[in-house]
Amino acid sequence: MELKKPWIDLDGYINTRSKEALYEAELALDFLRQGLIRNAAGKAFQAWKAVLALLAAKEEERIRGKYPGEKRLKTGKKIAEAYWIIAFMPTTRLREVARLLAESIGMEVYFATEIALSLHEYQYNGPDKELIFSRYRTDEEAARDISLIINLVRKYSQ
Repeated sequence: MELKKPWIDLDGYINTRSKEALYEAELALDFLRQGLIRNAAGKAFQAWKAVLALLAAKEEERIRGKYPGEKRLKTGKKIAEAYWIIAFMPTTRLREVARLLAESIGMEVYFATEIALSLHEYQYNGPDKELIFSRYRTDEEAARDISLIINLVRKYSQ
């Protein structure tokens, strides 16, 4: 499956990102069933990141209003910065984009992004009883949030 470029085919991009989100969520669920919690956390994070990208594409005008500049691609072509963010959805911009989307979609998007970022952190650090390196004391706590993200991915990818 080829990911369409949002500056060329916005509807195709949204459709492909929706499929990606659902595939990643299914993988997360499979990993969860197998007890591979950290792997499931990574897939749940990727699924939510795809959801944010598709929601941002649906709210393209709002994103363009926040990011009016341009970006130069490696090919030398210039595109709107908003399209670059929609296409790549950098992890460093997730919280900011989620807050912007929350204005039109609802705070659930922002809160889910916070959970997804916590799962991303957990994926690399695992559980931490002292809550220094991870926001989860146990794998079971992380598994509950993974399930929550999977359900939200399904909700917003339809």
